[in-house]
Parts: sequence; C-alpha cells; structure tokens
Amino acid sequence: MDAAIRKGDFKQITSVLISQDGKLVHESYFDNDGAEGLRNTRSVTKSVTDMLVGIAIDQDKLKLDAPVFAFFPDKHPVRYPDPRKEKITVEDFLTMSSLLECDDQNQYSRGNEEAMYLLEDWTQFAMDLPIRGFADWTTKPKDSPYGRSFSYCTAGPTMLGPVLEKATGEKTDQFAARTLFNPLGITKLRWQYTPTGPAMTGGGLNLRSRDLLKLGELYLNGGVWEGKRVVSAAWVKQSLSPHAQVDEHTDYGYLWWLKKFTQDGKTYSTAMMSGSGGNKVIVMAEQRAVIVITTTNFQVRQPHAVSEKLLTDYIFTALSRTLPAR
Repeated sequence: MDAAIRKGDFKQITSVLISQDGKLVHESYFDNDGAEGLRNTRSVTKSVTDMLVGIAIDQDKLKLDAPVFAFFPDKHPVRYPDPRKEKITVEDFLTMSSLLECDDQNQYSRGNEEAMYLLEDWTQFAMDLPIRGFADWTTKPKDSPYGRSFSYCTAGPTMLGPVLEKATGEKTDQFAARTLFNPLGITKLRWQYTPTGPAMTGGGLNLRSRDLLKLGELYLNGGVWEGKRVVSAAWVKQSLSPHAQVDEHTDYGYLWWLKKFTQDGKTYSTAMMSGSGGNKVIVMAEQRAVIVITTTNFQVRQPHAVSEKLLTDYIFTALSRTLPAR
C-alpha cells in the first residue's frame, strides 16, 4: 500500500494510520509534515461537533429537541419567516435534514456553503434561508427512510457552534479543550474561526493524524478513553445509528457517515468522519479497528472514491486476515 501511495496511485495521500484492539499497527506519512503535522481534514470537524453536542447534552446543558432559532432572539426578524423554521431542532442539524433550502452539493442552492462564506454573520445566513420545496419527483420527508430527507448543509453544523456557546456559557473552543481534547491528551490543534468570532464547527479544525485516530478510538470504545468516560455510551450509540438515508449504500447518523462496502463477497460496515479531499477517520466495530486517511486531494476528481479504493484494495484485505468480516 505504501509503495502504491508513494508511486502516486492515490494522488496526494499525506498519512495512513491503522489501529486494531487499541494498538497502532500501521503508521506512514507521505509528506514533509510527518507525525507532528496539523491536518486540515475539512468536514471531519463535523463529527467533532457531534461529540461536543453530545457532551453538552450529557451535562444537561442542551437538549436534542431544542429549537435552534430560539437561541438567537437578537437575529429576529428573519427573512422568509415561517413557523416551520422556528421548529428546526439541534437534531435536524445533526442529521442534515432540516427543512432549510440548503444543499452544498447543488451550486444553485441558496444555502450552498460558498454563498455563506461571502457574508460576515454565518448564523444569520442560516436563519435567513427559505424553507425547502419538494418537487413531485423528489422524496418528501414523510416518505423517506427514517422520516427525514437528507441534504448536505454545512450551514447547519456551523450554527451549532454558536448554539453550544449559548447553551454552555463557554466559548466552543474552550469547551472542546476542557471536555474533549484535554481528556484525550490532545493539545496541539488549530481551529478556524467564523468572521464574527465563534469557532468554525462545520469544518477546518486542524489536528495531528494520531489525534484523529484517538477520536475514532473514543467512539470505537463507546465513549471511553483510557478507562475514563468522555462521552456517554448512549450518545455514541445514537450518533452511529442511522437517522437519514444518503443512498442505497449509505446512511447518516449524527454528523457521521454510515457506509457498507462489499469486497470479495464480504460486507464491511463503517462509520466515518469524512471531509473534502477524501479525508477520513473510519471506525470498524466488527474488526475492532480505526483507520485514518489524510490527503490534500482537494482538486482531484472524486477524491472520496480515491480514499475508498485505498480502503478496499489494501486495508480491508489486511484486516480480513486478522478478523474475517461478518
């Protein structure tokens, strides 16, 4: 695998780490930054936001069904007022299924993240979006698996940062350091910040590859790190359970991708933190394994397919030798 990466078969992979049963069994770097390099894994950050929301809920500082617009009375009145907007909850943003017209995969969507980055107040941007319409040829939420229509929208989890600040009374980066990163021994990191100040919870958090591996292992172990509980087992289970369907092979949890792969007649179930460029932290419960793939394939066509080919061609084959897929 390493030889193929160095040859350029997978474009610009920067690191691959694999742990099994809590032990680091493979670690390779393919750039000049090495083990201490801070990796901008883009939307992998969204799954970190899930962890922070879960901790706040565990501490009774936030509720899953809390209406998010109610946290910001100073930003009312909003454009396109609608009673349904006032009912959008924390869970709607965690599952990428709010009724806001917001789709990063559609360049014409009013909520496309590129339009958000042009403005100063990203929370106001989300609150001002209209309600999404469902044309006759699209599946309505009530007819969708799990009762939710998936639409990938960075503005939603980005808004959860300011929600966390309101709920906890603490800056999100400080709350993250105290409740999540320090317990895991993660001290070297770099947040990106929104123009109005709050930490960007929709993407861009820079972490070392080994620390990304720790986050995956935290969820593999049901929220426990080195014998100490960091996130409740109930929250981890909820986060890694399907709440919306992306396609016939992929479901979505709470800011986690749940995807099944078939390789050599075997099916492998994964829960993934995933970001632009094919950056991934993959948790495989049945194989007791966590895989980190970091890349700079931001300008590469179908970068997620590149990283997933690395998974299926090499890593799954190696893992199947130690514990067969079921």
